[in-house]
Amino acid sequence: MRLSALLLVLVASLMVARMSPAAVTAEKCGEDKVVIKIDGQPFTEYLTKSGSKPILWPILGPTGKAMTRFYPMGEAPNERQDHIHQRSFWFTHGEVNGIDFWAETGTRMPLGTQVHKGFDKIASGDQAVVVTRNDWLDPTGKKVLEDVRKLAFGTLGASRWIDFDITLIASNGPVVFGDTKEGSFGIRVAETMKVDAKLGGRIINSNGLEDKDAWGKSASWVDYQGPVEGETLGIAIFNHPSSFRYPTYWHVRTYGLYAVNPFGTGDFKKTGKNDPNDQSGRYEMPAGQSINLRYRVLLHKGDEKQAQIAEAFAAYAQQPK
Repeated sequence: MRLSALLLVLVASLMVARMSPAAVTAEKCGEDKVVIKIDGQPFTEYLTKSGSKPILWPILGPTGKAMTRFYPMGEAPNERQDHIHQRSFWFTHGEVNGIDFWAETGTRMPLGTQVHKGFDKIASGDQAVVVTRNDWLDPTGKKVLEDVRKLAFGTLGASRWIDFDITLIASNGPVVFGDTKEGSFGIRVAETMKVDAKLGGRIINSNGLEDKDAWGKSASWVDYQGPVEGETLGIAIFNHPSSFRYPTYWHVRTYGLYAVNPFGTGDFKKTGKNDPNDQSGRYEMPAGQSINLRYRVLLHKGDEKQAQIAEAFAAYAQQPK
């Protein structure tokens, strides 16, 4: 083969390699952890129990830097050690049948735990998929409800994404989700990203509201962006239109908490918890029934415009129910 022809073959091979989707792997390590990698490089780990619930930690963004805080699972320089229950990436709620599944300490109400019951699926490919079953238990060990959560992991251009779909099932009688801001799908961003660090952190939602003005508001998506080890990175969360109570309300704080909460309407609107009028977020799920919540987390470079967050949400919203 002539040199020019060989060069053409090599260039074509490189172009195909670049166009090919990344290989995303999910590998079970022992009984309590699944490790997710992209093209052999670490992305995140699913831990079946940290404190009182399953979490993802650490979560490495598109440039390999940690984008959620380490405390209390590990240590990072100059990291504030507060809110021990805000563990990187999780799902709980602050009042379920009078049980607090959000907090890990305090006596506001009895504290519950989420117990991992098993993996239904662990798969690798163009995207990795992890499906788990979990029981929500009161302090006596009695089951309050159960869930099935599906996590998928993949890439979108230079960004990385995590899809979090959860089905909450009233398997042991009626379930009442109380109206409280303390919920539900949460992330705690890296310390340097938070607005209060005054290093350039910023919150922006789909309606253009920024920073503290985004708290307690309804929106299709929110982006939390800021510096991480010398570069601007962001975490966007999308709420799928098929999700329960879309568009959802957001418990997003300038100190780094970043949560999606479809049950906290009264708290957010200051109408009072469990207000009997239509401002209440309280929801009673009859025995045997279920609800579905769907979110995408997009870890990206730059701000919301550079990462084309509005366009990425529009594409995600077109995914089937």
